[in-house]
Amino acid sequence: MAPLSWRHHTLIQALLTRGPLKEHDFRSIFSQIIGKTSGSGKQQQQEQRLLNEYLGKINSELSYVQLELRACRNQYDGLVYYGVVNNVSDDQSKLGTKYTVPQIAFYKGIVEAIIQDAEAGGCIFNTAALNIKLETQVLGATDSQSEGGALQIPPAFKNFSMSLKEKALDQLVKDQWLCSLPEGKIGIGVRSFLDLRSWFRSNEVPACEVCNEAAIKAQLCQNEACNVRLHLYCLKKKFSGQKGERVCPGCGMQWHGSTVKADIIEEMNHSNGPSSKSQRPEASRKRIRRSYEEGNADTAEYGSSLNFDAIADTKRVTRRSARLSAN
Repeated sequence: MAPLSWRHHTLIQALLTRGPLKEHDFRSIFSQIIGKTSGSGKQQQQEQRLLNEYLGKINSELSYVQLELRACRNQYDGLVYYGVVNNVSDDQSKLGTKYTVPQIAFYKGIVEAIIQDAEAGGCIFNTAALNIKLETQVLGATDSQSEGGALQIPPAFKNFSMSLKEKALDQLVKDQWLCSLPEGKIGIGVRSFLDLRSWFRSNEVPACEVCNEAAIKAQLCQNEACNVRLHLYCLKKKFSGQKGERVCPGCGMQWHGSTVKADIIEEMNHSNGPSSKSQRPEASRKRIRRSYEEGNADTAEYGSSLNFDAIADTKRVTRRSARLSAN
């Protein structure tokens, strides 16, 4: 395969320097790069095919350095975003992030609190986020250890004061790992939606019945024995134009509630295509990755991952398990 051209590199660099971009902005940059503007339906189809080719070639090359250019939907506004993510989950990738271990533990605690909401509200209050205890994020922590006092808490965790939490929270929102919502609430950021897709699945976060992505901000079936969740934009897609009664795709119970609170953009019709598997030796791949990161030293943080695999795992919480624990 021919090496990437300056056009491919420009597209990658735009995401590395600016962070995740809305689909409209990403496509605008792409149109400028190829020197064409979207016109008729036929021209749009041609541009879409060309974009798919670009994405396929870019990801084929980025796979050698274990990076990926991917798209996701922001579950709060329904918009599609593009970004470069890190597919590595080893210690080297953890060292590549600008966040400290206590900050990553704090971030993970916030994400866990949000995804464990049995009502799929997709957020917690700012005050609740600041009061999250880092002790619960220590590897191997259990309730019995915590109560017995046998657990060794790292000094950095003990010294992570409220002011440090506030600074970390502001930075996480600024970097789009988290987002600030109305009424003083904190939600999952677009970079987390891009980067934590596999983590959501491995931690059994209930998936949307339509798109099969983690349903963090979603509507629930009113049947408490049913675990079906639907994103607001997937709800619109499923029921728009449907005649007759809207029913749950799982249990058949009537589905109540509005489809969306605001107009949501239509489903993006694109395919990145399968990336070819790397055949290069491990040492060669690491050299390429190191060279790539050194060449983008000022912007590498946007391709880094806030990995927290070394911190204690969370458990899936559903409405049923929440009721059982309450009893």
